[in-house]
Amino acid sequence: MVRFLVVPQWQGSPAARAMLLVDGASAIAGDLPRAATTVLDVPVEAGEALGTGVRRLSALLRTRELVAQNLTADTVLIGGDCSITVAALAALPGGVDDLAVVWCDAHADLNLPETSPSGAFSGMALSAVLGQGEPQLALDPGVPRDRVVTVGVRTLDDAEPDALSRLTNLRVTHLDRAEALADAVRATGASRVWVHIDVDVLDPSELGGVSDPAPFGLSPATLAAAIRRLREEFPLAGATIAGFAPRTPADAVDDLGALLRLVGAVA
Repeated sequence: MVRFLVVPQWQGSPAARAMLLVDGASAIAGDLPRAATTVLDVPVEAGEALGTGVRRLSALLRTRELVAQNLTADTVLIGGDCSITVAALAALPGGVDDLAVVWCDAHADLNLPETSPSGAFSGMALSAVLGQGEPQLALDPGVPRDRVVTVGVRTLDDAEPDALSRLTNLRVTHLDRAEALADAVRATGASRVWVHIDVDVLDPSELGGVSDPAPFGLSPATLAAAIRRLREEFPLAGATIAGFAPRTPADAVDDLGALLRLVGAVA
């Protein structure tokens, strides 16, 4: 049975109103089956960089410990900021040797501490999955580049285009063909897949509760169809849905239909 692990971490986000991510996680949790849902008591305080180039590192490390203590097979993480995926993959039962990672996100998240404009870990999260960046956070070993598929990336920082060019990158229009995602994962040779969804991969007309909206994104129906087709061929090792930051409770209600469609696709 699928378990839901709600991780209302906000400390990885660069947003001025990052704590709205806590409200977003709570809003999604309210529509999940209570018996199958665990809400982590993550730190509330900002935390310290501890002499590194990653802001709020001490809080991120504490959340990583909590995820490791609570993660089991067949878990869907609900964030919080999108860097919670790194903590989950570090603790994944069975490791990552046979794993492909599908990274659905409007942003590449391929900065390093020395290139990041903000010092926020969510903008470095995919680099950490690849085994790069701050050693206390990066996977060791990382997931090889040829087993990472990005979906819907359309906003890049200055240091990211080269790193993105070395990954398999499906643009929004590629998913007009429902088989495109399954085809890309099949080409990796992996036998399991982790699906990471930062909800800003969706078009702002479909979901308003994100901190940094990017136009020309996916529809929930298109992304859900691609994931369902992927699951026909590959077992999910787990999934993440993160980045929901509604400004008001009413806004959260307006967006829940799109979010629950994604929850249904991965669960």
